[in-house]
Amino acid sequence: MPAPLVVASGGASRDAPEHTIAAFETAIRDGADAIAMQVRLSRDGQPVVFGHPRLERASNGRGALGAHTVRDLKRLDAGGWKDARFAGQRIQTLQEVFERFRDAATFWLEPCAEGDGRGLEERVVSTLEIYDALDRCGVWSADLEALERVRGLNPDVRLGVIWPAGMPHPSLAGLRSGEVLRAPVSSLTREGVEAIQAAGFRCCAETADEPALVDRLVGWRVDALATGRPGLARTRIDRLRSLG
Repeated sequence: MPAPLVVASGGASRDAPEHTIAAFETAIRDGADAIAMQVRLSRDGQPVVFGHPRLERASNGRGALGAHTVRDLKRLDAGGWKDARFAGQRIQTLQEVFERFRDAATFWLEPCAEGDGRGLEERVVSTLEIYDALDRCGVWSADLEALERVRGLNPDVRLGVIWPAGMPHPSLAGLRSGEVLRAPVSSLTREGVEAIQAAGFRCCAETADEPALVDRLVGWRVDALATGRPGLARTRIDRLRSLG
C-alpha cells in the first residue's frame, strides 16, 4: 500500500508560527513531502506568504495585509505571537521562500486574492516558471474560476480544488485526471475517498493532526494528509508501514 504524502499546512504550524521560515524548516526536518502556503498581494503588488487577510491574526501588525507595502511588512514580528523564542520571524515574499527552499521542498500555493485575483495569479504562475518549479509544485484553491485562470496562464501548472464542506462530487470539481481534491476530514468517509479516486483524482484529507485520525486516513488509503503536525503524521505513517 503506497504511503500518503504529508503536506504541512503553513509549515509545521502546530509547533512553530505558521508561514514563517521556522515553520518551513521544521516541516522539512520532520519529513514533510510538501508545504502548503497561502499567498497574498502587498499594497505594492508583491506576492507575500501569510495565512490571513488581516495582520493581527499572526503578527504584531494591524489591518489588512494588502494595505501595507513589503517594506512595511518586513518591519513586523511574525513569530512572537506564537512563543517568545520565535520573536523576530519575518513575513516572507514568495520569491524569498523559493530562493531559500527551492532545492529542499515542494509547495502547494493557494492564491488568496482580495477582489480581482488576476494580478496575484499571474505573479504566482510567473514565480513557478522563473524557478522552474512546475513539475514539483502546484496551485490549489476553493475558487474554480481562479483555477481556470491559472490553467489559462500556463496549462502545465498542477491544480487542486479545496473543497469547503460536504461530501465532494469529483465530477463537478473542474479537475483533470490525476489532479488533487483537498477535502475536510469531517466530509470524508472510506467510500468517499474511494469515489474520489475512482473518478481519477487524488484525495488530500485536511486536517490530520491527531494520531488516531492519521491512522484512520492511512487505512482509507488517502493520497495525502494536510496537517500542521508533519512530524506526527510521518511517525504514524512509518509505524503503520512497518507493521505491514
